[in-house]
Amino acid sequence: MQRRKFLKTAGVGAAATTVAAPALAQGQPELKWRLTSSFPKSLDTLYGGAEHFCRRVGEITDGKFKITPFASGEIVPGFQVLDAVQNGTVEMGQTAAYYYIGKDITFTFDTAVPFGLNSRQHVAWWMHGGGRQAMDEFYKDYGVVGHLMGGTGAQMGGWYRKEIKTVDDLKGLKFRVGGFAGQILGKLGVVAQQIPGGEIYPALEKGTIDAAEWVGPYDDEKLGFNKVAPFYYYPGWWEGTGMGTAYINQKSWESLPPGYQKAIEVAANEVTLWMLAKYDNGNPAALRRLVASGVKLMPFPTAVLEACFNATNELCNEIVAKNPKFKKVWDVWKPYRSEQVLWSRIAEGGFDGFMARMYGAGKV
Repeated sequence: MQRRKFLKTAGVGAAATTVAAPALAQGQPELKWRLTSSFPKSLDTLYGGAEHFCRRVGEITDGKFKITPFASGEIVPGFQVLDAVQNGTVEMGQTAAYYYIGKDITFTFDTAVPFGLNSRQHVAWWMHGGGRQAMDEFYKDYGVVGHLMGGTGAQMGGWYRKEIKTVDDLKGLKFRVGGFAGQILGKLGVVAQQIPGGEIYPALEKGTIDAAEWVGPYDDEKLGFNKVAPFYYYPGWWEGTGMGTAYINQKSWESLPPGYQKAIEVAANEVTLWMLAKYDNGNPAALRRLVASGVKLMPFPTAVLEACFNATNELCNEIVAKNPKFKKVWDVWKPYRSEQVLWSRIAEGGFDGFMARMYGAGKV
């Protein structure tokens, strides 16, 4: 008797579940958005992050929320993504926030501050160290919502036609370099240029620029920089990480059901993990291939790094004194960096340093 009653009850429950699931799906609106990217389709990790994001949002929402990605230049040029999102040309964009430091230098915090946080530290700052709250307040003036989406890890220092032996070798150098680093290098005599990724190779090939940085071996090999500049320097001190940002039009964001907002957050976080892992996976083999092809892999001289570090501190102090928005984020970010460097020096740094020595001894 009890068994028959249980089966009857279970059957009713199963039927209710069967009815409820489609009803829940039917209750969500069908939406179509466009996402414009700052990156070309040839970069399967950077632009691939936009494709991955759009696909995951669709899967999470059972196909109800469809976001279509467009590469740089298909809707707007790569450096106009923020403007397109602000004015409602598109609902969403994928970009690097420091492309917009011409509007306000505070944008740099969302991508990288020279001699700043590495990728793990940046994610910690964003998620748990007050970074998201600080940037949310800043973005209100631009009518957008920002989400962390993607990251490159520590980058390389770029490709050069001539060897960099001293700080004087930087004077007059026409260098394609992204974001805040250009202003810092300007203090050392560099003529900084900001050029979209797809336009760097011809500029370097024609001699319009003397040097260029992009990301790291995996992307740099794809873009062919080794064919036009023999010296490959490290580290990219201006980007201990290079975090990506997804911008969403504020009104479009507020119009979304909470479940769709959460789908965007979940997918964006997934892209960050996916992209960092993809670069870490692809860079070692790409670097080996580049060196085998004749690339001269070289560290920046210590004196050059120290000069750049001092110029960074000098410029940041100047900006803090005159830009209250920058100062507000800086006051959250700088002490957080100090604590993270201390911890990393003990844990990650201690471990990585030992493993590097074992590698040098041929034991790894």
